[in-house]
Amino acid sequence: MCACVALVVGMVAAVNLTVPMLAASTLHPGASALVWIVDSYVVVFACLVIPGGAAGDRFGRKGVLLAGLLLFAAGALLSAAAPGLPVLLTGRAVTGVGAAAVLPNTLAVLLHAVPPERRAAAIATWASMTGLGGVAGNVGGGAVLSGGSWRWLFAAAVPLALLLAALTARVAPVSARHDRRLDPLGALLLVAASVALLVGIVQGPESGWGSPVVLGGFTGAAALFTAWTLVELRVRHPLLDPRLFLLPRLRGACLGMTAVFFGMFGLFYVNASFLQYGKGFGVLRTGLGIVPLTVPIVLGARHVGKLAHRIGLDATVALAFALVGGGMLGLSTSGTGTPYAAYAGWLVVIGAGVTLALPTLSGAIAGSLPPAQAGVGAGLQSTTREFGSALGVAVIGTVLTARFHDALPPDIRAHGEPHTVAQALAAAGPARRHDIVTAFVTGADAGLRYVGAAVLLLGALLAALPLLRARRRPARADG
Repeated sequence: MCACVALVVGMVAAVNLTVPMLAASTLHPGASALVWIVDSYVVVFACLVIPGGAAGDRFGRKGVLLAGLLLFAAGALLSAAAPGLPVLLTGRAVTGVGAAAVLPNTLAVLLHAVPPERRAAAIATWASMTGLGGVAGNVGGGAVLSGGSWRWLFAAAVPLALLLAALTARVAPVSARHDRRLDPLGALLLVAASVALLVGIVQGPESGWGSPVVLGGFTGAAALFTAWTLVELRVRHPLLDPRLFLLPRLRGACLGMTAVFFGMFGLFYVNASFLQYGKGFGVLRTGLGIVPLTVPIVLGARHVGKLAHRIGLDATVALAFALVGGGMLGLSTSGTGTPYAAYAGWLVVIGAGVTLALPTLSGAIAGSLPPAQAGVGAGLQSTTREFGSALGVAVIGTVLTARFHDALPPDIRAHGEPHTVAQALAAAGPARRHDIVTAFVTGADAGLRYVGAAVLLLGALLAALPLLRARRRPARADG
């Protein structure tokens, strides 16, 4: 189950390493297209992961998990063979559907397979793998991409998914089914609303923040999210009952999880290009460059429960966000002349915060729902993770693009208004590489400093206050 988690989460991180390759490829994607190549997988993944969990509850978790792995393999194969951007984006979306069926049902299978006294440890291990999976994707993706083609990353995912499907078919237990109807209209509205929101965010730098497409995206997102809420309040078996967020502990934990993954995967997006462009690392060394983030996760995950018991849940969450936010602020000062050792030190600080946050917040979400809705509970955790990842890539990528464009010398900007390093190099030539890379580093610093750290610190406040209120006010017996 942990290997399945590493595969679907690792793909979110690994594709960031392909951004420089894709930008220089014959596909010639612009800055917004590069973000969509990353986010088309993540958005579908995030929005369908709760239906994936509900489908497992209704039709059988093992069967839905197997179907998801096969669909993941099919989408990866389509992406690897894509002749152009539309087919590549379609393949990424299909892979996201498969991932949405896989991730929530891995936790549901684990909770069914282990005795009650081991469930807390199983949840902590599973939650840690969602963080380690991102780093595994960076390292494994770097190794695969060192061969020279972005297509190899998607091709390599196909046999891995098929192997995991064979292992799952052999070892995973069959769990009881629950008579819980699906909510296709709710799922459709949630996907449409999320896509509209990201259209507004991603297209801002290239189309203009006052352009019809951007304003239409934000307006459509507001209308669709409102319609989704109204539908969910009226249907008998909602995809996700909005009333659940009236529970302070659940609401705070979801906000906190979204903020953590916003920063972590926004960091992955920036890191992949910063180390290649700014530090001159090869793709394999870039993938390995994120490894220091995992040191606290590997060494400290087993001790988080004891620390939370000693200092309290609220203090643990606040400390986690302070470490993640402070680490991102530190990284934003790491220019091209900063030694990698200092860069790695800030990654360790961020990793310590992630180590504290993941099992603590996962336990709070899982403990807020009854056992019969284990799949939906796991889906809710996964939705907050992946939606935070999608927003992180979109927002930090948008800020990076805007600041990069503004920091370019005027004579380079005059050559077709470039929005990516590859476009600027093609317009101005290799002789201006230093100026172009300096502009890129300026944009990367802005993305980490003004977006990542600010939102994470805000997330600490939003997450800690509801958790504090929930602890002081006894929960209702029927909560």
